[in-house]
Amino acid sequence: MIDNTNWTPFPDDNILGLTDKNIINEYEAKGLATAELYVFELDTETPISTSLILEIHRIAFGQLYEWAGKWRTTQVTVGQLLPPLPNQVTQAMYQFIDNLNFKISVSNTRDEHLECLVYAHYEFIRIHPFNNGNGRTGRILMNIVAMKFGYKPLELYFREGESRKTYISAMKSADNGNFENLMTLIREELTAF
Repeated sequence: MIDNTNWTPFPDDNILGLTDKNIINEYEAKGLATAELYVFELDTETPISTSLILEIHRIAFGQLYEWAGKWRTTQVTVGQLLPPLPNQVTQAMYQFIDNLNFKISVSNTRDEHLECLVYAHYEFIRIHPFNNGNGRTGRILMNIVAMKFGYKPLELYFREGESRKTYISAMKSADNGNFENLMTLIREELTAF
């Protein structure tokens, strides 16, 4: 899964004018930690909504980027897939959230929970609703679903090393309709509180 979404190579691309990638990464990590804390403090009965997703993205990336908390307005490619056109993102997200909330409401067994988690993560990434930060936001969303089912948050992979390669390979397989590798990754981490 080669991700051709935007990243921030120029200081004028972030609102603070930062040029050092390490400092940019620190700001992003702090924003993500704040977004994760926000999610952990939510009541598990809080419904998943587009406004919740936008708020999580804004919290995670708003210190640095104008595009934080806003649906993307440019066309991107993600691996072998072409996500919805920018003018289709809002509708795709509403449809996705409706489907996800339904799946959550009817999932009772561990296997059903697993299928729901795979759907939550993969479908969000397939839509790629944001200019950047889709993978990180998608993992936070997946963890909201996990916590609703009584599971601990999952990592899926670490930024460096083999686990990232395994994750990317699993996502490529999912792009081709084979979700077994992604399901295995999630199953291996799925632990009840």
